[in-house]
Amino acid sequence: MSSGAPIHTYRTSLTWAGSTGLGYERYDRTHRLAATPADAELALASDPAFGGDPALLNPEQLLVAAASSCQLLAFLAVAARARLDVTGYADDAEAVMPEDDPPMRITRIELRPSVVLADTGGTRPTPGRLLHLTEVAHRECFIANSLTSEVVVTPTFTWRGPPAGAPVSDPPGSA
Repeated sequence: MSSGAPIHTYRTSLTWAGSTGLGYERYDRTHRLAATPADAELALASDPAFGGDPALLNPEQLLVAAASSCQLLAFLAVAARARLDVTGYADDAEAVMPEDDPPMRITRIELRPSVVLADTGGTRPTPGRLLHLTEVAHRECFIANSLTSEVVVTPTFTWRGPPAGAPVSDPPGSA
């Protein structure tokens, strides 16, 4: 399949050293991950339910983090194109991996972004428009498009303002 479109390639390097010679219960699950060209390196382990170190990130958390990060980046792009001033974004994301539905896998990721928009004093987009922009961002999210897990995005929106230096009117009836 050669369409002439660019192909983006992502590489990571993973290292582990230890011994499984003493059995499943005894080996260290800690390993390191690097992804060039980034200088950062992560120390990872398995989920503590599977013998990992609870002080370290695990692959399941990284998957949730990737979905959350991708939604953030896609939403910021969509908002910028729609000329919305997003001034804050926080997400408390969660994934579930039931053990009673083989093969074991993350079946659902819930993203709950809390988006703060600047109140510029102009006409605010309707809640329906904001949800539409969230859906567009979800469709543009490369990570969500790569997963077979259900990814649900439930945003909340708040407004901050007026912008610095804007005139503030007196409340009605204060004259």
